[in-house]
Amino acid sequence: MSIIQATNLTFAYEGSYDNIFENATFTLDTDWRLGFTGRNGRGKTTFLRLLMGELDRHTFIAKSVVCDYFPYPVANENGMALDVLQSLCPEAQEWELLRELSLLEFNCEALYRPFGTLSGGERVKGLLAALFLREGRFLLIDEPTNHLDAHGRRALGEYLRQKRGFILVSHDRALLDACTDHTLSINRANIEVVAGSFSTWWAQKQRQDAFELDRNEILQKDIRRLTRTAREKADWSDRVEATKLSAGDRGHVGHMAAKMMKKSKNIEKRYEREIDEKSQLLKNIESADNLKIYPLQFHTDKLLEFSHVSLAYGDTSVCEDLTFTLRQGERLAVTGRNGSGKSTIFKAILGDAAVAVAGNLRIPGQLKISYVPQDTSFLRGNLTDYADQCGIDESLFKAILRKLDFSRAQFDKDMADFSSGQKKKTLLARSLCEQAHLYLWDEPLNFIDVFSRMQIERLIQTYRPTMLFVEHDAAFCGNIATGEITPAVPSISP
Repeated sequence: MSIIQATNLTFAYEGSYDNIFENATFTLDTDWRLGFTGRNGRGKTTFLRLLMGELDRHTFIAKSVVCDYFPYPVANENGMALDVLQSLCPEAQEWELLRELSLLEFNCEALYRPFGTLSGGERVKGLLAALFLREGRFLLIDEPTNHLDAHGRRALGEYLRQKRGFILVSHDRALLDACTDHTLSINRANIEVVAGSFSTWWAQKQRQDAFELDRNEILQKDIRRLTRTAREKADWSDRVEATKLSAGDRGHVGHMAAKMMKKSKNIEKRYEREIDEKSQLLKNIESADNLKIYPLQFHTDKLLEFSHVSLAYGDTSVCEDLTFTLRQGERLAVTGRNGSGKSTIFKAILGDAAVAVAGNLRIPGQLKISYVPQDTSFLRGNLTDYADQCGIDESLFKAILRKLDFSRAQFDKDMADFSSGQKKKTLLARSLCEQAHLYLWDEPLNFIDVFSRMQIERLIQTYRPTMLFVEHDAAFCGNIATGEITPAVPSISP
């Protein structure tokens, strides 16, 4: 057992005036299965990079363990997958690697293909299996679920529960509960470590928030009273200074005026300290204002009808014999394994010419659709120009982003420099600005923090828009889906 000790950790990127961490002190045990949570942009990945020694840490972090980082960069994408994975853990036997892969339900036939041809989910499983076989390492796992379907996430949770010594950055509540025994949280005003899984931490936070909110009204009254008193003392100081000046600062009058001035300033500072101390209690309440959406009503009940539909790219069949109806007010989750054609269904609805459609697909004319894609890499330029290009109200767009925890400083940045979570929030905010009959959201929660996920859940539960969505967050699906559809995998001819 060893520890990681952060002492008065303060860090800001070069050229930035804002500290990501400021005088943070905490201790981590390297035997823990540590879940790491916090809102987007709070510094989770930055802290992992500090642990890896990639950033100047000014000796604020002491550790006696070597860290490995996931996702791990693979230099030889053309090498056979088995060779690539064995090169990461040369001290392990082949049977040990195969055992780890089987625990993750990895299809071992993929080991004999070039690594670059593996799917995102296969890469996640293969790299994690190899990294856990490296002796004496502490693994930093940064958002492993974005390429895993619901089944893959359950397998990952089972696998990680059998391990020791890792930090897992994830916003998937079910995954964190499945495999972590401690939680590290970056809050608005501090960093805290709690024994227990995400649900344990969340219950504790809700109790603390309730306590703070109960005292809020009393504190606000105290703050208003102290502020008023401080203002009165400041006015007194000004009058004393005026008396001093009118006396020409001569003799006894000037001396007494100086003493009164010093006393009044000390009183004023004391009240200011009391105001600040009373305000401290309110600084860890996470702001998660209610969002709004503007769904349109369509003149018919049925918005989509699939009857024995098969989809393909050229000669490659993706899914077949798909039959379902989407009615107004329904929110259908599209489920299934990776590669089962979930995103292809969306492309077919949007009229993508690359998708060949067989069967009967009915989409009524004049149906307005708002689409959130998986990919965010195309986002470039500033938010003002993006709002103009999308034909949405800039003020509303930015107001929604503020509610999703964007700081005003972000509004002046190039979207290409946003974090992955901030890019996804940008796409969601654009969709929320659009009046539509149907909302197609393809993995909308990738990289998005837990607080924002709960915000979006409340939004959907309140306004009940008609939706077809792909999402592997089990808690989210359970809270908002009215039903689900699962595309059938094409049969393979003998």
